[in-house]
Amino acid sequence: MSDARLSVLKTYKLFVGGKFPRSESGRVYEVTDSKGKWLANAPEASRKDARDAVVAARKAFGGWSGATAYNRGQILYRVAEMLEGRREQFTAEVAAAEGLSKAKAAARVDAAVDRWVWYAGWSDKVAQVAGGANPVAGPYFNLSSPEPTGVVAVLAPQESSFLGLVSVLAPVIVTGNTAVVVASERAPLPALSLAEVLATSDVPGGVVNVLAGRTAEIAPSLAAHQDVNAIDLAGAAGAAGGGSDGHDGHDGNTDLGRELEVAAAGNLKRVLRPDTAPDWSADPGTERLFAFLETKTVWHPVGA
Repeated sequence: MSDARLSVLKTYKLFVGGKFPRSESGRVYEVTDSKGKWLANAPEASRKDARDAVVAARKAFGGWSGATAYNRGQILYRVAEMLEGRREQFTAEVAAAEGLSKAKAAARVDAAVDRWVWYAGWSDKVAQVAGGANPVAGPYFNLSSPEPTGVVAVLAPQESSFLGLVSVLAPVIVTGNTAVVVASERAPLPALSLAEVLATSDVPGGVVNVLAGRTAEIAPSLAAHQDVNAIDLAGAAGAAGGGSDGHDGHDGNTDLGRELEVAAAGNLKRVLRPDTAPDWSADPGTERLFAFLETKTVWHPVGA
């Protein structure tokens, strides 16, 4: 009797509302490594999946934004702990997705975990940095404090499948927003695996929702959605065209980011569009941390 055994191939799914549904359309697409070798079939989300993800994110927003900053920081740190425990898996996925050696892929995974911890540490410090007491002429206290914007659509970077993903997702949720993430079209597997970590940590269902598929098909519906409060266009650059039939009016020369900015103008929506291609390995600074916050100012009479 042969000792050979069949490989157990992984079935990747979307992550919406804390659950793992298949795309409502039933579509999948092939994901290949940097040399064109088949890696897996990824679910190809539809516009309906995007709308369902927005509903889930909105439902989760009240509880997540109302949690204490300390609690959110603890939860994000728990995610980092679990990422550290699955380091080898993410190293293999990043190496295949980005055509890196195991050592270079491991370095990027380590940087991603470290960045997640860094943002977790900001949870209870944002209010002190972004808010404060304002000097006013009169017998009043005037206090400003930051509040989360709401539901944020996040287009993950196309070229940085894990470090870039963490760099755009962590600052959104640590400040109390909920997120609908469109994974890198070319390399979605690290994002779909991250969803498994989120599902088995303490992150409430719906706080992060992960879609895979054609960015040029999913993103316009998110940009125009009236219940999406902000959108990060980091992954608009380099996204391929092609809808369900492969022809949705996009091609390699189309400025998808500009189209999404126009679509986002249908309601009061914050839009973050990097001027240049970011270096995801560089110090992230606080730009993204403060990008999806609103400022609430309260006046209170002195002595009352």
